Order: sequence, then C-alpha cells, then structure tokens
Amino acid sequence: MKYSEAKPGRVFVIRLEDGDIVHEAIESFAKEHAVNAATLVILGGADKGSRLVVGPEDGRATPVIPMGFTLENVHEVAGVGTLFPDDEGNPVLHMHMACGRNDDTVTGCVRTGVKVWHIMEAVLFELVDSTGVRRLDKITGFKLLQP
Repeated sequence: MKYSEAKPGRVFVIRLEDGDIVHEAIESFAKEHAVNAATLVILGGADKGSRLVVGPEDGRATPVIPMGFTLENVHEVAGVGTLFPDDEGNPVLHMHMACGRNDDTVTGCVRTGVKVWHIMEAVLFELVDSTGVRRLDKITGFKLLQP
C-alpha cells in the first residue's frame, strides 16, 4: 500500500448537459477551475452509444487487453471517481459507473466515452496539498496513481 495525505478544498456542484462526454467535461472543468486533485460522485442518465471499459480479456495477462461495452439504450447511472494530474499536469479522471436499465446493470470505467442523456449531476470534492500524480506503468500500460 502507498498513500499520502491531502486536505479538503472547494466543493463544486456540477450539472453536465445533454451530449457532454463525462470524462472530457470533468477534466475540462478541472483545468478551467485549477482543480489539481479531487474525488467525485455522479448520477443521472447515460445515452445510448455510451462506451465503457468492462474489464481485461484475461485478468493477469500482459499486455492488458481491455474489453469494451456499448450501451444499446439509455441507462440510469451512478458513479464514483478520482481526479489526479498526469506527469504533464493534465487532469485525468478515473471513474467507474454502474449503468442500469430494467433488471440489467453493467459497471465499467468511463474512459472510452459515456455520453450524458439530458442530465448528470456531479459533486466534486477538491483535494488540496495533494502530491498524487498518475504515471505510466510500463507493465499494464495504465497511468497509475502515485500518491
């Protein structure tokens, strides 16, 4: 386990608009408001055609080959995530979202493009005095959090 300490900063209440791509909108917001690190919760609707990463094909194989999933219809969503800068200072959102419709639910990472259906609401909790940064891990190919 690796860790660092941070302190609570500003709290933003955000409404994403119809057609916004979640990770692009949140990362853009963070850049515009000089949010270096944060945690957030989100809920609302994901539009059909939204894409999620739903796991690797083989959990221990390298290189990691991600599996994608495309929503075939509108889904209700709830998600949690963290935001930390990469080694170039760009904010990078890592968020997992559960997307449900009727009695079916799929959960995955929003990195490949979840599109807002009418509205999503997010509460972003800024973390200040954070030393966290996402650095490329050569084995997995992921930008992993280095606290």
